[in-house]
Amino acid sequence: MTCDEAKILLHALLDNELDAGHAREVEAHIAGCPACAAEIAAQREMQRVLADTSLRYAAPANLRARIEASMPQPQRQPTRRSVLRGFAMGSAVSALAASGVVAVVLRQDDQQRILSEVVSAHLRSLQAGHLTDVISTDQHTVKPWFNGKLDVAPPVIDLTAQGFTLVGGRLDYIDARAIGAVVYRRRQHLINLFVSQTASAVYRAPKTETMQGFNCRRWGNRGLNFWAVSDLGADELAEFVDRFEAAMKGNVEG
Repeated sequence: MTCDEAKILLHALLDNELDAGHAREVEAHIAGCPACAAEIAAQREMQRVLADTSLRYAAPANLRARIEASMPQPQRQPTRRSVLRGFAMGSAVSALAASGVVAVVLRQDDQQRILSEVVSAHLRSLQAGHLTDVISTDQHTVKPWFNGKLDVAPPVIDLTAQGFTLVGGRLDYIDARAIGAVVYRRRQHLINLFVSQTASAVYRAPKTETMQGFNCRRWGNRGLNFWAVSDLGADELAEFVDRFEAAMKGNVEG
């Protein structure tokens, strides 16, 4: 195991996310590598300091109220029932228009539901033992692992030179079906790239949305839907998607 590979897995070791075999490999490397030993010692010290409750600051009780009062109040959105009621009561012309509105509402609801499932899957992956089913920095190890498990294996691309290190992959479940999740790391930030097959071959440009404090950049290309989810800033997540798309296009043209 190289230092680069070990450094990818140090945090997973500290958080008890590795299986016994990979944990032994990392620990064996640390035992013979002063640099990695110093790195994990520093991380353990940081964990100890962060766990020290005496260092925590308790904010004043009225701070939350002041913050909430300064925030804009959410506007009440029309419910689906009210939209349908308007549809039933309108004239023939307004009924046609209302049916179009209903279709838009349903599509948006479906997109938001799937986005919520994607973010929930990302959160589950952060729990110990849930991040990867196959762990490797080698795309030629990760990609074949998906063969036979899905109708279409997700593209797995090595972006280490671009600053996004491949960690591994796993099977996940979105919209009641199995899909592939390819995991990358940017510094201390994890990126889950969820990939599912779709009947549409139409290209959909990347779009970033935020949910539960995570950025999600979704797009569609070559009969696949993609969702990249991370606590990375929106700019860096967009950079990841751009580099992934460029590399995937180069692989197809090559």
